[in-house]
Order: sequence, then structure tokens, then C-alpha cells
Amino acid sequence: MNRGWRVALFTLLLLVPAVGWAKPAGLTIVNTLAGNGGETYSLDVQSLLVITALAFLPGLILLMTSFTRIIIVLSILRQAMGLQTTPPNMVLAALALALSVFVMRGVIQQEQSQAIQPYLSGQLTFSEAITAAEPPERNFMLAQTRKEPLHLFVNLSGKTYADPQHIPFTVLVPAFATSELETAFQIGFLIYIPFVLIDLAVASILMSLGMIMVSPTLISLPLKLLMFVSIHGWVLVLGTLANSFK
Repeated sequence: MNRGWRVALFTLLLLVPAVGWAKPAGLTIVNTLAGNGGETYSLDVQSLLVITALAFLPGLILLMTSFTRIIIVLSILRQAMGLQTTPPNMVLAALALALSVFVMRGVIQQEQSQAIQPYLSGQLTFSEAITAAEPPERNFMLAQTRKEPLHLFVNLSGKTYADPQHIPFTVLVPAFATSELETAFQIGFLIYIPFVLIDLAVASILMSLGMIMVSPTLISLPLKLLMFVSIHGWVLVLGTLANSFK
């Protein structure tokens, strides 16, 4: 199970053996005994398992990066401004992905130099490359994970770890994801406050003028857009998100 999380860190390397294992012939299931007493399967079955795993790996990899925090904050920002479909979900996801790559560029560079390049040049085996790719990602997640979620999942696992570096990914990933959710909602709350104040002010003014039939959203939406653009809101939000990662 732990190895499955580790393989998720190395998706690019999984594509290499997956292509090499593909065969034009039909699927052949061959179960043989390995030298150590275990069981091995044919390359066709291994290819099927890898291709099936690739369907889940993108979501798993995004869960282990800064993508979760960024996409939630951007979604809350859109909701606070009163824009239901603008920017579209595709634009928000693409923007969150681009900012995630920017935030994770240091981790990506370390994994390339320590694992991917040595593996492609034949200096490391596949298992050694996966092991070499672990420390940068682990250090990033540990730096962003709060103590409470980490202690929670460590206690739920029923084990104790003297060093955080020894915590397996099966425990670290859910703790990191929970911590990212907490941080994203805290940032979203702070973003929501000025827009709520504008809505309350507009509603109070319309009520005092007796314009009960006029929708407050009709007046507050242009004001919120004007305020957001005038203070360079996108620069502030994206810059704050990038700086929120240690």
C-alpha cells in the first residue's frame, strides 16, 4: 500500500515501462512462481495494472501538491464576487495548475536532478529512482502540514514515529490534504469579508431609500468588480497564495 503512494510521485517514469510493455497481441494472464517464492504476472497483466493506475494518479498527484489550496481559494473568490460561472471552471483549473507548477518548481527540479535524469541515463533502477524522488515531495508536504491533522492520522494509524521523515505516505498524504483544506478555508474567509460588507452596505442603502424591489446584487456586483480591479485583486490573491507556501 505504501508503495502505491510512492509510485504516484513518479508518474512520468511509469509511462516509460507502460509503453515498453504494450503488445499488439491479446491479453495473456500468466501466473508463475518467482525465485523467492512469490508470484509474478505476465507483462500484459502488468501493463493493464499500470494503465488502470494511471487513471487515478493525476488526482492523487494533485492532492500531494499545492493545487488543492489554490483551486479552493479561487473558487471561493468567484463565489464571493457573485460570479457563478465567470471565470469558467476550466480557466480556474488551468490557472490553479499553472500556479501549482510555479510553487512546486523547486520540488520538480530536485526530483529531476535526483531521480528522473539518473533513471533515464541508466544510473538508477526504477525502484531506486522512486526512493530518490521521495525526499523532496515529503519535505514539501511536511512543511505545509499542520500538527493537528498530522497527529490525528498518526494516531489513527496506530503507530508511532520518532522522526517525521519516517511517516509513510499513506499517513502523510491525508494529513497534508486536510491541512490544505483548513488553510484554504481560512484564506477564503478573509477574502469573503470585504465583499460581504459591500453587499450589506448596498442592501442597507436600498432599504433606506425604499427600493425594496431592486435586487442588491444588481448594484453590488459592479461595485465589487470595480473595487477588485482597482486594487489589482488578481495580483494580490495570486501573490498571497504563492507566498502562503513556506
